[in-house]
Amino acid sequence: MKKVGLLGGTFNPPHIGHLMMANEVFHALGLDEIRFMPNALPPHKQARHDASDAYRLEMVKRAIHPYPQFRVESYEVVKGGVSYSYETLAALCAREPDVQFYFIIGGDMIDSLHTWYCIDELVKLVQFVGVKRPSTEARTEYPVLMVEVPQIDLSSTLIRERLATGGTVTFLLPEAVETFIREEGLYGT
Repeated sequence: MKKVGLLGGTFNPPHIGHLMMANEVFHALGLDEIRFMPNALPPHKQARHDASDAYRLEMVKRAIHPYPQFRVESYEVVKGGVSYSYETLAALCAREPDVQFYFIIGGDMIDSLHTWYCIDELVKLVQFVGVKRPSTEARTEYPVLMVEVPQIDLSSTLIRERLATGGTVTFLLPEAVETFIREEGLYGT
């Protein structure tokens, strides 16, 4: 059975923290691939997308281009609307019955698993993989396989703020993503 990691998020924009987390989980669990899955409207965040779905997909493609173990999963963006993990994973499991999905989540998401839509059904579909993030407990009653990764206190919000104010984002973003952001004038650049 193929072992596929899924890393969901807004990726607004994707940054080195996302790549590092995916790479660490890929190697720690011996996965066949990791798919980066941008969501359309996450139920747990304000729908504040400074970049369109198409731009976020393109940034993810550019961020992962050099890494053959990484792919883009566009299911949620193509579907549109609110992205509930249970509905997405049920659809992906039905589409690919020969795949064991490993759903990668950060400590902030681990702490809130009890609030997720259809969580009791979701844990039967996938293996949750948790990575700690600064300032989170990363505790839950649900089964989560923890993977130790170097922690970096970096967020897309910080990067957007830096870009908007002319601050440096060198070493925080893949160069191809920064180039795209500047070419398209995203985030106030």
